[in-house]
Amino acid sequence: MSGSTLCFVESPVQLLNVLEWAHHQEVTATVVVLSPTDPMTRGQLRRMAQLARAEGHTVRWEEARGGAGAPFQTIGGLAPSLRRADRIVLGDPFSRYVQLLLTITRARELVVVDDGTATMEFVAQLVRGERLVRWHRRGGRTGPRDLVFGPVAAAARRRLAAHARRDSVSVFTSMPVAEVPDGVTVTSNDYAWTRARFGPPRITRGADLVGTSLVETGVVDLEQYLGAVRELARAHGATRYFAHRRESSDKLHRLATEIGLEIVRPDLPLELIARRGPIGRTILSFPSTVVHTLPIALAGTGVKVAVCEIDPTWLRHGVSDHAQGFLAGISGSARGVVRTG
Repeated sequence: MSGSTLCFVESPVQLLNVLEWAHHQEVTATVVVLSPTDPMTRGQLRRMAQLARAEGHTVRWEEARGGAGAPFQTIGGLAPSLRRADRIVLGDPFSRYVQLLLTITRARELVVVDDGTATMEFVAQLVRGERLVRWHRRGGRTGPRDLVFGPVAAAARRRLAAHARRDSVSVFTSMPVAEVPDGVTVTSNDYAWTRARFGPPRITRGADLVGTSLVETGVVDLEQYLGAVRELARAHGATRYFAHRRESSDKLHRLATEIGLEIVRPDLPLELIARRGPIGRTILSFPSTVVHTLPIALAGTGVKVAVCEIDPTWLRHGVSDHAQGFLAGISGSARGVVRTG
């Protein structure tokens, strides 16, 4: 695998953005899927893997979480390829798995592709030289696993900083980046592959709602979320709800039975679903990745993306000020969207 490109992904969106990056660079790669255990995520990853193979990429599926010994088997099996690869493409720099792999690689070039709005936080933390922590976990207590993994995370951060000093780190993103770290190149993801392969979509007259996992990540109160969705559906005439892959079955059941929404469980990332259609003339979303990506993927189709701000009273007790500010920044920095009243 001399002169090769090795990509590590753990979610369907990461794999989509690897395909976008490869299309932009006009390269083929080996994509390693570090498979999660969630059935819906695995299903979407299987579908995205089919698309990747159709584009000429090699896909290596790793049951990276298939038991206590799986991480050791996965890392041991990947070590030779990691040492030979010239370029490593990362889908999630916050992943402990990925940070561990970073300590092994000898690649001359590191590329980070979008994992949604987390990319904004990743770049900001690089600028400030901080440890890599997901936005909704900042301000919380450090757990035992964090302490045990601390040396590995620090080593991965040093590896990123060393590559940046050699101008060999790049970020491929559709997110707004306020400040670029020294030694890091930012390239815009305009979803050219998605727009070329899918659509244009058939557009319906109504509105569609996009789900979010803010309840599942402990940020937003469940009852407040249900009330907000009920009000949005009533005000905009929305009848379909595109579920986030991490949303719980119990919550989705309540959305269907108490509000009357048709729950759609997408088999692909929403950017592809929307391009494939049919899709509502208005897409309603809380602050999330899609308020940045859908206006790009759907450019020229006439579909309007509307973002609903998170009211501070919806937040669960103990949510940090940083998390509140980050959510406000997601919607405030989104281009090509409108705000709901």
